[in-house]
Amino acid sequence: MSEVLSVESLVAQLRNGAVIVDGISFAIRQSETFALLGESGCGKSMTALSLLRLMPDGVALTSGSVRLQGDELLHLTEAEMCRVRGGCMAMIFQEPGLSLNPVLTVGQQIGEVLALHDRLAGTAVQARIVELLQQVGIPDPERRAGEYPFQLSGGMKQRVMVAMALAGEPQLLIADEPTTALDVTIQAQVLQLLRDTQASSGMAILLITHDLGVVAEMAHQVAVMYAGQIVERASRPQLFSQPLHPYTQKLFAALPDARRDGAPLEAIPGSVPALNAMPTGCRFAPRCDRAWELCRAEAPEWTELEGRGVRCHLYSESVVDHLQSLAEKSAPAPNDSPPASRDELLHVRNLKVHFPIRQGILQRTVGHVRAVDGVSLEIATGRTLALVGESGCGKTTAGKAMLQLTAPTAGTVRFCGNELIGLSAQKLREHRAGMQMVFQDPYASLNPRMRVAEILDEGMAALGVGGDGASRQGLMDALLEKVGLSAAAKWRYPHEFSGGQRQRIAIARALAVNPKLLICDEPTSALDVSVQAQILNLLKSLQQELGLSYLFITHNLAVVEYLAHDVCVMYLGRIVERGATAKVLGSPRHPYTQALLSAVPRVDGSGREFVHLIGEMPSPANPPHGCHFHPRCPQVMPLCRERYPDETVLDGGQRVHCHLYAGSLSR
Repeated sequence: MSEVLSVESLVAQLRNGAVIVDGISFAIRQSETFALLGESGCGKSMTALSLLRLMPDGVALTSGSVRLQGDELLHLTEAEMCRVRGGCMAMIFQEPGLSLNPVLTVGQQIGEVLALHDRLAGTAVQARIVELLQQVGIPDPERRAGEYPFQLSGGMKQRVMVAMALAGEPQLLIADEPTTALDVTIQAQVLQLLRDTQASSGMAILLITHDLGVVAEMAHQVAVMYAGQIVERASRPQLFSQPLHPYTQKLFAALPDARRDGAPLEAIPGSVPALNAMPTGCRFAPRCDRAWELCRAEAPEWTELEGRGVRCHLYSESVVDHLQSLAEKSAPAPNDSPPASRDELLHVRNLKVHFPIRQGILQRTVGHVRAVDGVSLEIATGRTLALVGESGCGKTTAGKAMLQLTAPTAGTVRFCGNELIGLSAQKLREHRAGMQMVFQDPYASLNPRMRVAEILDEGMAALGVGGDGASRQGLMDALLEKVGLSAAAKWRYPHEFSGGQRQRIAIARALAVNPKLLICDEPTSALDVSVQAQILNLLKSLQQELGLSYLFITHNLAVVEYLAHDVCVMYLGRIVERGATAKVLGSPRHPYTQALLSAVPRVDGSGREFVHLIGEMPSPANPPHGCHFHPRCPQVMPLCRERYPDETVLDGGQRVHCHLYAGSLSR
């Protein structure tokens, strides 16, 4: 295969001299996917922008070479680069909602690319737009071409971005975290689309991600990046069978896995160094438990080893001796936590949250959005129940309704034996301390104008926890130490912390009022795998120490597999399958659960055959008659269109709403 892109010793730096991209070298061949892997802040996205010469103000390329099909891009004028961007080389950005123009229709935005690079006009443009939208799997492409980005779901917006990137028929596609914010089902569809396009056109792909599962599924070659440098480069089989660099090993060790049997994940201490505070020697040395004096004094050279490369002093001499030591891994710590109590803490029955749809001058109610439509579940003391499903299925609304942050329409919510629905504000305040919520985005949920001490004190003072101010200060210090932060951190503002540290502050705020139940809404979805491991370790240790119960709302099934005791699978406002985590994830019965699990990329390559779901989730304002899942179900029967299935109890206590199991013992 011919070489599409060749990058040699590329350096990008700020005007003050701080280096962002430091001597990056790699090559991508035709029909090959090259993955750039690493934590946030490692320089992955800046490397991609450097290739396109789209660096922000204050950043300049100071040396190196970027050749596309043999042509040196760094010598081209800006007018010549405009013809390269979108034509020879295109990019899918991480957040399609921010990358698409909100005042132009989908068709207009794709048409701009076609007019610039393909010189099409008139009806030929419209035909090509429809063809591209159809190619990326968007239903009813003629209508969607005339719609604006806000009228599309997240998955559809990402597909539009793919269509725009493919419009110029590029030889190289740069995909910057193309599936980070997507559900696993939409993620699987986008990744399959990229593979199909690559197979038909021979396009090369530069995939930027921190998801090892996506890398395992997509990549041919992988480069691991840290603090502006590539620290390891290998083929996918080489990297996944035997990672060499300590940083790569720790990324793999941080992945949640049920086989760890409750043992803590191997989190990486600290964070990626700031640009103005790079260590003198190896940049990973301050976080590496294998570093010695040489690592702190001298930067390691790049070492080639049997078709792969690594930047580490462990391989500078006596390589063979060190390979054996790297392969040895410490045995996981035994799970000595006492068995959790099975006393029921939270009891929810037939919970409904219906939002009215109002129209006209008089705002008459013409219908309802059935966001939560009859949810029932139980959580015992010291247990974790995971609530999983695609975005829009009602998970977060259900969690807020249990806390009475959103008013339920019907149902019962009993906490510690007390009914919460219908209580006055004063009576509800008496129970508020027992149930707290950790939100998905800690930066949005923490007041940016308040110091950490004020954030913690606010809830404690409101609920009368901790006595006077001096006593509360002492409790805050102990609480911050418990979540892995220093007591001095309480005098800082949220913007002075990393994402993982802000999530620890959010957890500390929830714990400040001594709750029994935490409702965690996607608390790790925006975090790197290493920071995710720190938060999961913290939640597990707090549960063992304090006997906490968790309702864990997520779409990350790997996290569910590691953390949760029980799981409920939700679709369009209703729970379709529930049971012990090992049962539901090991032997899913509902077709929707099977589709969710089949879409999860697996690092070990043991994923099920992908089950393709037709179309998008229906609107909760107009759910399908009969089983809500039947329009997308690959095993649909005539009965599914007529009535909603009753709950069926299967062996091992697994419960499922599906007509396929109507012959089993039902309740």
